[in-house]
Amino acid sequence: MSVTVFVPRDAAALAVGADRVAAAIEKEAALRGVDVRIVRNGSRGMLWLEVLVEVRTSQGRVAYGPVKASDVASLFDADFLNGGHHPLCHGLSKEIPFFKSQTRLTFARCGVTDPLSLEDYRHYQGLKGLANALAMAPADIVKQVTDSGLRGRGGAGFPTGIKWKTVADAVADQKYIVCNADEGDSGTFADRMIMEGDPFVLIEGMVIAGIAVGATKGYIYIRSEYPHAIATMGEAIETARQEGILGSSVLGSTYAFDMEVRVGAGAYVCGEETSLLNSLEGKRGVVRAKPPLPALQGLFGKPTIVNNVMSLASIPVIMDRGAGFYRDFGVGRSHGTIPIQLAGNLKHGGLYETAFGLSLGQLVNEIGGGTITGRPVKAVQVGGPLGAYFPPSLFDTIFDYEAFAAAGGLIGHAGVVVFDDTADMLKQARFAMEFCAVESCGKCTPCRIGSTRGVETVDKIACGIEPEKNKALLEDLCNTMKFGSLCALGGFTPYPVMSALKHFPEDFAPAPLVEAAE
Repeated sequence: MSVTVFVPRDAAALAVGADRVAAAIEKEAALRGVDVRIVRNGSRGMLWLEVLVEVRTSQGRVAYGPVKASDVASLFDADFLNGGHHPLCHGLSKEIPFFKSQTRLTFARCGVTDPLSLEDYRHYQGLKGLANALAMAPADIVKQVTDSGLRGRGGAGFPTGIKWKTVADAVADQKYIVCNADEGDSGTFADRMIMEGDPFVLIEGMVIAGIAVGATKGYIYIRSEYPHAIATMGEAIETARQEGILGSSVLGSTYAFDMEVRVGAGAYVCGEETSLLNSLEGKRGVVRAKPPLPALQGLFGKPTIVNNVMSLASIPVIMDRGAGFYRDFGVGRSHGTIPIQLAGNLKHGGLYETAFGLSLGQLVNEIGGGTITGRPVKAVQVGGPLGAYFPPSLFDTIFDYEAFAAAGGLIGHAGVVVFDDTADMLKQARFAMEFCAVESCGKCTPCRIGSTRGVETVDKIACGIEPEKNKALLEDLCNTMKFGSLCALGGFTPYPVMSALKHFPEDFAPAPLVEAAE
């Protein structure tokens, strides 16, 4: 009787030898005359345990990790194919504390299924949302998304339903759905994990969006640094087309929708929706002034929905389980679940999907397990390279759009990067300005010039040159960039700079002079 063994094909697992582990299992099984079926699944998101090998048993899947190719023979010796005990065994996968405490809606299938098996996708409730959508009027689909309280998961937190209604109400001969998969923020990997581990959920979400607003064409804009995601999405799209999910008649209906992958050239600013649209059109990735909004004049001047991967991947469960089901998760005006990416100096880095409402301290100390170095946490940056630095004194801040805004931060794409007490926050502030200077598209003066002046000003503070005067100048520069920049690149750069200056003033103090020995 064949035993099913799961070895991830996720990029994070591949980086630590997943292909070698899969090959070693196949070779060892052949040597021992054991019938093993290897399934290359997505990642469960417990990245400190990768390569996480799972074995299907009568009690459920049993997890072993982190597994190296050199561990495979000892796993067979320990009868791991029957869930046998081994130093790398963690018991049933679903009982691992990091995984068990999550609320997985968007990531319900990620790490569970073969990403390219449509049969698997259907078996685990896939396409139910699309089937429900096909039985509804487009306006009712938009209303359900609006009533769910879903907000843009790419960072802005704008209500998804309002954006959809704007495009639905627009009159045009052509409309588009654009998925922003240009995941460029440091410490973020949720988009990549979905595309590599459950691509059909993104396809389903985009098809539903197209039906809802009258769009017949979709594009997924993926950053070039994600070759595995690009390949997986391309294969999944072709399978969906062959199975009638995409094409001139979606699942035999009167609706038409097709889509394709477009690869970005690596510009961070192309994560901004208008710059992304310019890039899609074959132009230089430069920010457009708004208005007009992309919802009215977007791709090729037509009404366009631009949504993040996580926003679109949340649509199928909303259409399957209902707006009320999704809305009941979360707190305040932040509804549903949020896939939080824990990274940096952390014991248990990985993806943790949960309802809004956990505190930052819970995420870092309880779920993340504190620093891997064992040193005290000094700062946590939430929201990518343009997110604010939070000190431990703000760890009671709950993960909620409004709560973070009130504390001077932003959730962004929900990347959480942890630093211990060896971090120099002046250097981190300088990095933010330098990052903006390098990545600026150059269209607006506050971003283009302000960031360059910002680097120079931080350097003067570091050298002890008129520190108080230059701190005041740095604050003035940040104020100009925040309110004068065309897009969030220049507008959000002040968050890490000002939070570092506010919460860690000791790092901006001039170094004490050391007198020469006589």
